[in-house]
Amino acid sequence: MDHGDLRLLNDDALERSPVVANSAMNRERRLPAYRRELGVDVLALLRDTDRVVRWLDLCCGTANALFEAAHARGDRAEIVGVDLVGYFAGPPRPPRLRLVTASVTSWTPDAAFDLITCVHGLHYVGDKLGVIARAASWLTDDGLFAANLDVRSVRRVDGTPAGRRLTADLRASGLVYDARNKRVSCRGRREIDLPWSYLGADDRAGPNYTGQAAVESYYAVG
Repeated sequence: MDHGDLRLLNDDALERSPVVANSAMNRERRLPAYRRELGVDVLALLRDTDRVVRWLDLCCGTANALFEAAHARGDRAEIVGVDLVGYFAGPPRPPRLRLVTASVTSWTPDAAFDLITCVHGLHYVGDKLGVIARAASWLTDDGLFAANLDVRSVRRVDGTPAGRRLTADLRASGLVYDARNKRVSCRGRREIDLPWSYLGADDRAGPNYTGQAAVESYYAVG
């Protein structure tokens, strides 16, 4: 793409884009997808305690996996799913499962979570780094955050990839970036202040490593 012709979308315009409303990108996933895509065995984490645990799934799609987990754990888990489209499976809904139609860039929870996941959702978000920072601040002291992140979709204002500067900044903030599997994660609540200022997003970037059209996010650095 000729970056001289680049037009950056704000959140409102981006969320109306057909790329963001993509129905083909793993929206009906089941629990095994979380192990495959994020390396997280959700049910094992939810079972590994005698207390009620809380799981937040960002960009949860139809929430099939959340229904599975809610039925498996019953009253031993509180589960929240957030998705922009709001095309959820069900009803009926288990009493401790809450599904929210909202943008993950602006929605805020009312309590901390033991597990926060985002399977491929960041590919369609404008301020990817802002969502990562927000999610890390919503963890319990020993909670786990895990999401797919393709750093090639994060760009500087001149269109060049963020590259090693971004991965170094992520790691300096206490995040773990797995370049091979394109995953970002952290353990335990933290306040993250990355030196990247969000400018807008481009929905014309074309397919990423998943084969699906994705969104590139632009930042000023410094």
